[in-house]
Amino acid sequence: MDPAAGRPREALRAAAALTSWSAGLQVVIRLLTFLLNAFTLRYVSKETIGVVNVRLTLLYSTILFLSREAFRKACLNVGAEQKWAQVVNLLWLTVPLGVLWALLLCWIWLQLVTIPDPALIPHYEVGVVAFGLSAIVELLSEPLWVLAQAHMLVRLKVIAESIAMVAKCVLTVLCVTIAPHWGLCIFSLAQLLYSSCLLACYVLYFVKFVGSQEAQRKSFPLSTLGDLMPKFLCHQHVINPRLAILTWTFYKQSFLKQVLTEGERYVMTFLNVLNFGDQGVYDIVNNLGSLVARFLFLPIEESFYVFFVKVLERGKDIGHQKQEDVSVAATVLEMLVKLVLLIGLTIAVFGYSYSQLALDIYGGSMLSSGSGPILLRCYCVYVLLLAVNGVTECFTFAAMSKEEVDRYNLMMIALSLAFLGLSYYLTWWQGAVGFILANCLNMGFRIAHSLQYISHYFKHSENRPLVGLQLPRPLLLAYLGSAIVTAFSQASLSQQGLMALSVHVLLGAVCLIIVLITIFFTEPKFVWFVRTQFLSQDKKET
Repeated sequence: MDPAAGRPREALRAAAALTSWSAGLQVVIRLLTFLLNAFTLRYVSKETIGVVNVRLTLLYSTILFLSREAFRKACLNVGAEQKWAQVVNLLWLTVPLGVLWALLLCWIWLQLVTIPDPALIPHYEVGVVAFGLSAIVELLSEPLWVLAQAHMLVRLKVIAESIAMVAKCVLTVLCVTIAPHWGLCIFSLAQLLYSSCLLACYVLYFVKFVGSQEAQRKSFPLSTLGDLMPKFLCHQHVINPRLAILTWTFYKQSFLKQVLTEGERYVMTFLNVLNFGDQGVYDIVNNLGSLVARFLFLPIEESFYVFFVKVLERGKDIGHQKQEDVSVAATVLEMLVKLVLLIGLTIAVFGYSYSQLALDIYGGSMLSSGSGPILLRCYCVYVLLLAVNGVTECFTFAAMSKEEVDRYNLMMIALSLAFLGLSYYLTWWQGAVGFILANCLNMGFRIAHSLQYISHYFKHSENRPLVGLQLPRPLLLAYLGSAIVTAFSQASLSQQGLMALSVHVLLGAVCLIIVLITIFFTEPKFVWFVRTQFLSQDKKET
């Protein structure tokens, strides 16, 4: 039997295992963060929440994204024949690059954007420095993160993030309870602790793992701890030129993707279209609305990007690849599209009727009595688009050639400019809702491009993965009926006391069960895929 024949199946099992572990433990992490935010809302002002979750978190995520995203995409595409010493050398460039970005962006955050009133939000400068330093600390673990992902060390990433998040939450709760007047200093210390714990977990794991029998069993390419550090290589390039060029290609794209991903925060930070209080409410709703996207869609996208780059040959015509590999990739793509579409539709349908209740439970009348419910309802529709885009773009980036990525970069430039313009004018017209509308339009354009690419990619193949977007009529009727029943229930029962509210929740539960039963009977292929790939994973690492 050809050893390569089992390669796509093995990669699929590994990707599904990684997604299952990530999704399962990310639920715990995100619920913990969810409860932490609900707790801190009782102790700190919404203006402080706005500065931390919009201004400072944007600084932190921008430094990380611009320093490591391109390296991740390029180095996760490395084959078994690659000299990993060159890859490690390339990955360590993220640290000095991160230092440069941190210095530049911290200066911008301190000198070129509106500074909060010190009487209302003290210690802003401390927060900027601390969040910038936290990003640099986290970048020190980047080579280890890529090695773990590339070699399917399934549990390491999630366990490390879990420990770091728990430590961050415990410190935040203690400080907010004991000394709420510390303000931004609390969140700065907590962020530094998070990055430090993350780095410590990766270092301790690899100290134990490198050179062990388990590493040999997994064919781990590095045998000593010294191999994890940058080094001069005799008689060969210090870094692989082809990989460096691919990284630069992705790097040019990373600027644009960051603008598209965090566009509304950049508009809020630099154009002051919303005050800090409104920014805080928007960010709370954004975090609540994106809960599923963070703990489920993101692990799926990250894990199956690794799967697609291992199974398909980048930039190579489909007719010149192993047809078994192509067939497996197409089937997986079809099922993933179906999975995220069903989850997104469920959130959009039930989110409309239960947004106000969710916000009332989460943050009290501060969130549920204002624009919060409208924001969350719109965000539920955005989650549907976000889900489909994540999977389709995941496949597209894994299959594109360097030239195709370059052409896509040009389109992203136009899309980025249009998105920023839309964000500004729609926010001026509709307030915070305008951000979500701009995001929906942006996501729609990106989905259209990915669908066009996938359709063209499989044009000369028997495989048609985009049929995953088609739903059977009984299931569509079940969603439509649930939307009507729960919307009527929300309009007539949600404001009439505890008993009526209980009936409203019960009706929603019944409708959800009907939808799930309909999925079970009308989508047998999809149910089999979920059951075999996500619900029947061995507890051992693949």
